[in-house]
Amino acid sequence: MTPDVATGYPVLSGETLVVPILGDPIAQVKSPDGVTRALVARGRDAVCVPMHVLSDNLDTVVRGLGPVRNVAGLIATVPHKFGLAAHCATLTDRAAFLGSVNVARRNPDGTWHGDQVDGAAFVAACRANGARTERARALQVGAGGAGSAIALALLDAGVAELTLHDADPARLDALAGRLRDRFGDRVTSGPADPAGFGIVANATPMGMREGDPLPVDVAGLGPDAFVGDVITKPAVSPLVAAARRIGCGTSTGGDMFAAVSGLIVDVLVEDGMLA
Repeated sequence: MTPDVATGYPVLSGETLVVPILGDPIAQVKSPDGVTRALVARGRDAVCVPMHVLSDNLDTVVRGLGPVRNVAGLIATVPHKFGLAAHCATLTDRAAFLGSVNVARRNPDGTWHGDQVDGAAFVAACRANGARTERARALQVGAGGAGSAIALALLDAGVAELTLHDADPARLDALAGRLRDRFGDRVTSGPADPAGFGIVANATPMGMREGDPLPVDVAGLGPDAFVGDVITKPAVSPLVAAARRIGCGTSTGGDMFAAVSGLIVDVLVEDGMLA
């Protein structure tokens, strides 16, 4: 496959494989360009295309795409990560634990094999920016879908202790309980006080809107702490900006987004039609 010199995209033909990305809404998603360019850079004749799919239509769309033989993979964004998992015949361990999938590739029999790389991308972005996860004490705010993936990834990455905080006590207790079943007393819950923690992770939208309170009291941050945030807009969230003024190492939502795209492509080309 020779990419078009001007665009860097594959020269589309009947041999081009298709990877839809399913979301609602979809207009804000930047992944189609990044994933397509990454696939082309790895020599694959493939294109990622956005599809605006309402939740009520997800099952119909995924079932309809199943028999389309040049659909090599599927990518799910909000709110379809849990819905796509239900269509996967096989799952990685982390996707099965989370009940969530953001990328799926074909099994040899044409069924879907799903993975969930959001948490791994958050950790990869933090490490690329200087964070050391091994034996660290970590505080995470947010126990929703993204928070679940990040919490699992931080524990898998070797943090000695993970303290969770969420505004919804039931959601917090549910995630903490599931994680304790696997990781024991490495998992606790507590206030959003960053004092004494080496890693502080924000897995909430707090800070996206003008006047939002910060997810943690930055007065408790020390300059040796590392702060990671999932927020992509603004590019430098108020939490990250405050942490930088203190001298902390930081990772932005944009850093995580870049890592997600790379890990999605890793899954797609590891096996199946794009291998």
